[in-house]
Amino acid sequence: MEGLKPIVAIYSTFLQRAYDQLIHDVALQNLPVVFAVDRAGLVGSDGATHQGSYDLSFLRCIPNMTIMAPADENECRQMLYTGTTLNSPSVIRYPRGTGPGVPVAAEMTALTLGSAQLRREGRSGLAILAFGALVDSAQKIAERLDATIVNMRFVKPLDEKMVLSIASRHRAIITIEENAISGGAGSGVGELLTAAGLQVPLLHIGIPDRFIEHGTRDTCLARAGLDLAGLTAQVEQWWALQSQARKRSASSG
Repeated sequence: MEGLKPIVAIYSTFLQRAYDQLIHDVALQNLPVVFAVDRAGLVGSDGATHQGSYDLSFLRCIPNMTIMAPADENECRQMLYTGTTLNSPSVIRYPRGTGPGVPVAAEMTALTLGSAQLRREGRSGLAILAFGALVDSAQKIAERLDATIVNMRFVKPLDEKMVLSIASRHRAIITIEENAISGGAGSGVGELLTAAGLQVPLLHIGIPDRFIEHGTRDTCLARAGLDLAGLTAQVEQWWALQSQARKRSASSG
């Protein structure tokens, strides 16, 4: 409150235990605290108590918060810098382990708030909106299916213009995140589309509604269906169902 900009490095699971302080001591006063939320998503080796499954859900509902989810190590660095330029609270949530190996730029560049990144424009009619660490896997799936892929980057504020544009020119949308499905980033996309009066087939993929037990990070992702094989199976199965529904509708019409 005296002009400093604290940076709080904390595990996602431990931030749950500071929820009252987060709301009352930071967000309510709109203080420029940067939360570097480590171990976001599935951690594995420390057991079910340390899985960072819920931070997007419990953070999205707090006013004044900016929430960022980097797709890679360079984006994480730039988002951490972006947080220090704000005069309001911000969260950068990133997973345990290593990134996909993207070169890290020495220069710091603040991102435009609420700006998503269109990585690929597909022709199949399917769009995948991916948040955070699963963007790399989502892009591989998009290339396989000739789908559009967007690195959403911001959970709050959402890039509303991008989402509405995607919805207007695609037949279906899938959101992918490493967070509980209930109240997560994908829920924000659904809320936006509903408020805009847009009815687009929408599938949310994330951590299922159960506790993921001890294991390596890769094992936990596989158990949750969030490794590349699991994500591919979910996306392809649902997209095939959508295609069948369109064919039935066309034949009946």
